Amino acid sequence: MKPLLYVDTDVVLDVLANRDPFYAAAATLFSKAETGNVTLCVSSLTFSNLFYILRKQLSAHAAHEVLRTFRQLVTVVAVDDTIVEQALEGGFTDFEDALQYFAALSAGCTMFITRNVRHYRKAAIRVDTAEVYCSTAG
Repeated sequence: MKPLLYVDTDVVLDVLANRDPFYAAAATLFSKAETGNVTLCVSSLTFSNLFYILRKQLSAHAAHEVLRTFRQLVTVVAVDDTIVEQALEGGFTDFEDALQYFAALSAGCTMFITRNVRHYRKAAIRVDTAEVYCSTAG
């Protein structure tokens, strides 16, 4: 069974916005999804965050096109009442981090990929950067 990984919005932006020095590792991670070696999950919230940022760098039309292509690579996890309640009660300093984390748990992900590993110190699943994951996953 292929790994089910949750990808935090920062890592997605690294690849979609070509942000150095993080682009290479993020691109490698998404290449693993393209070749069917992993399943990548993101929350529905990720799409609104991505659109907001990308439309400023590109245009609204170009941002839509990027997101249409991106959508083909990922499984979208809904942020529902349960996830919001868990995030509110989860003890996280950053509410958006809490939403992402509990979305990952609800999807059954075995790993959380982020650049902010320290934000998830008490996680019940493994948390790594794209760089660490790609260098250890083979």
